[in-house]
Amino acid sequence: MNLRPDQLAHQLEKPLAPLWVLFGNEPLLVLEAADAIRASARRQGFSERETLVVGQGFRWESLTMAAGNMSLFGGEKLVDLRIPTGKPGREGGDALQRYVAHLPSGVLTLITLPELDWQTRKTAWFKALGEHGIIIELNAPERERLPAWIAQRLATQKQSAAPEALGFIADHVEGNLLAAHQEIRKLGLLHPEGELSLEQIQDAVLNVARYDIDKLRQAVLEGDPARCARLLEGLKGEGAAPPLILWALASETRSLASLRTGRDAGQALAALFKSERIFDNKRQQALSRALERLSQSRLRAALMHAARIDRMIKGLVAGDVWDEFLQLALRLTRR
Repeated sequence: MNLRPDQLAHQLEKPLAPLWVLFGNEPLLVLEAADAIRASARRQGFSERETLVVGQGFRWESLTMAAGNMSLFGGEKLVDLRIPTGKPGREGGDALQRYVAHLPSGVLTLITLPELDWQTRKTAWFKALGEHGIIIELNAPERERLPAWIAQRLATQKQSAAPEALGFIADHVEGNLLAAHQEIRKLGLLHPEGELSLEQIQDAVLNVARYDIDKLRQAVLEGDPARCARLLEGLKGEGAAPPLILWALASETRSLASLRTGRDAGQALAALFKSERIFDNKRQQALSRALERLSQSRLRAALMHAARIDRMIKGLVAGDVWDEFLQLALRLTRR
């Protein structure tokens, strides 16, 4: 059975189905849905919980053992199975089909997966999950729907904002829902209930090490790797939000890539600045100097690097975010 995300809250008010499957391209939404199901399970008497994470060397018989290993006190149990790769393999697929065909009594099974391609959705094991349980796909809203999503989140903390202010937040989180979630929570802490002004939102979104982040962008354009390293170390020490730093580096890279593409096509730089809405003379000069050392291929590589850091921030790939920020800055400042 497929369920829309907006139907989840109503469904959780009923006795819980024995099998729930969550997947999608937005880890924050999957995590929140999983938290809601776990909370509902606790309210409904599932007092015991066992978490299994599928990785290299995972023994699939442990799934059956977890479901069969009930508490001596007779409480019901939640089995929390996580498959980070979305690829259980042949052995895992067979094990999942056997398991869901005979779901144990007194056990609620929650399976979480990442975004799945169409081939995976057609596998026998995934079809079996849909036949025996409730499946919810949780994807990030499209860019044009992001302001409405932000407004809905603000409403849960009894706050609101004008469309211009909602658009400002959407532009600055670059589609990163985790970053948007952090900014919304921050607004709830900084301001009372009611309507928020554009100025209040601008101050809240940009006030985290705003000056140093602007200096970091300047150091990238000037090709100063030592200064970039010092600024990143300072931002890390201040607890600056990684999504905001990524936005600064990625937006600068996209601007440079767009200008480089136009210039390579023979367009005048003055016209390109106008089309990119870059009117500040000092910024135009800094961008012009940066273009002298940055090729189209290096900028494309930098954008791919930024995309990888975005996945790292979202928890989809492993790595040290701050080290990757430094490597990206060095890629952009190397002469």
